[in-house]
Amino acid sequence: MDIASILIVDDSAVNRMILHDLVTTLGHKPVMAVDGVAALDCIRNEKVDIVLLDILMPKMNGIEVLKFVKNDKELRHIPVIMITAIDDTNSIVECTEIGADDYLNKPFNAILLRARINACLGKKRLHDIENRYRKHIENYNKQLEIRVNEQVREITSMQWATIFAMAKLAESRDSETGQHLLRMKEYCKVIAERLRIFPKYQTIINDKFIEILYEASPLHDIGKVGIPDSILLQKGKLSKEDFEIMKTHVLIGAKTLREVELQFPGNEFIRAGIGIVEGHHEHWDGSGYPKGISGEEIPFMGRIVTLADVYDAITSKRVYKEPIHHDICFKMITKCKGKLFDPDVVDAFISTENKFKKIKDNFADKPLT
Repeated sequence: MDIASILIVDDSAVNRMILHDLVTTLGHKPVMAVDGVAALDCIRNEKVDIVLLDILMPKMNGIEVLKFVKNDKELRHIPVIMITAIDDTNSIVECTEIGADDYLNKPFNAILLRARINACLGKKRLHDIENRYRKHIENYNKQLEIRVNEQVREITSMQWATIFAMAKLAESRDSETGQHLLRMKEYCKVIAERLRIFPKYQTIINDKFIEILYEASPLHDIGKVGIPDSILLQKGKLSKEDFEIMKTHVLIGAKTLREVELQFPGNEFIRAGIGIVEGHHEHWDGSGYPKGISGEEIPFMGRIVTLADVYDAITSKRVYKEPIHHDICFKMITKCKGKLFDPDVVDAFISTENKFKKIKDNFADKPLT
C-alpha cells in the first residue's frame, strides 16, 4: 500500500493527536495544521493526498477552506473529508453541496476512518492516473503538431521553390527581366503590409494573406511560356496583331493553373495564383484585359500585383528604353489612381515609396550586355 500524506486540520490539540495516531496506525503520514490559514499554506506548499478538515475553527473555518480548495482548479482534485459533530446535519449538507468528498463524525472510529481514507485515496489515484495520461497525450500531441508543422513547412517550401522555378523558367526566355520576380515579391509584400492597417482590410489581410501573395506573385507572367519567341523577344513596340497574341499569356497562365487546381482542389496558393494571373492586366476603370472587368471585380491580389508590375516595368532598363526615374514613375502612377490602379493600392504605394526605392536598389539588375 502506498503511503499517503494526510493533512489533519483541527484547532483542538486533543483531536489532532487522536487523528495523528489513527493515521499513523493506518500506515500513512500525518501532517498537522492548527487552523484554516495554516491548512491552506500546507495545501499550497506541500504534497497533500487527503485533507481531514474540522468545520469549527478560528481565523478561517472549515467551510471557508473547503470553498477555497474546491474553487481552485489546481487544488480541487484533493479529497476533503469534513470532521463534524454527530448532530451537525446542516453543516454536512452545506459541505456536500460545496464539494466535500466525505465526512467523519466525532468521536472518531478507526474502522470508518480507514474506509473513508481508502475510498478517497482510490478516487485520487484514478484522478492522478487520468491526469498523467492526459498530460502524456497533450505532450504527444504537441510533439506531433511540431513534426507535422515542420513537414508542412518543408513541403510548402518545396512547392513554392518549384513554382518559383517554373515562373523563373518562363521569365528566362526574356533575358532583360533580371531580378524582376524578386522585386515583385517585395513590392507586393510592402503594399499588402501597408494596406493591412486600413480599416476596410483588417479582416482580409493577415500574415497568411501576405505570405501567399508574396510567394504567388511570381506566377503573374507564367503564361508567357506559350508566347512565340518572335513576339516575346521582339525589340520595340509590338504591332496590334502581335500585342493581341501577347495578351493571351494571361489566358495561357490561368488555364495552366486551373489544370493544376484540378489535381489539388482547394489549394489556396494555386487559387491566389489564378487571381493574380487573370487580374494583373485588368484596370480599375475597366479598360484592361482579358475580361475588361473593373473596380473590386478584379481579384484583390491581382490589383496589388498590377501596380508592382507597372512600377518595375517603368523603372527597369530594357534594350529599347532606358529606366525611368522613380520620381517620374511616381507621378505617372499617382496620376492613374482610380483609372489603371485601385485607389487604395495607390495610397499604399504613396506612403511606402521609400521602401520601393530601397527594393529597387537592393535587387538591381546587372548591366545589360
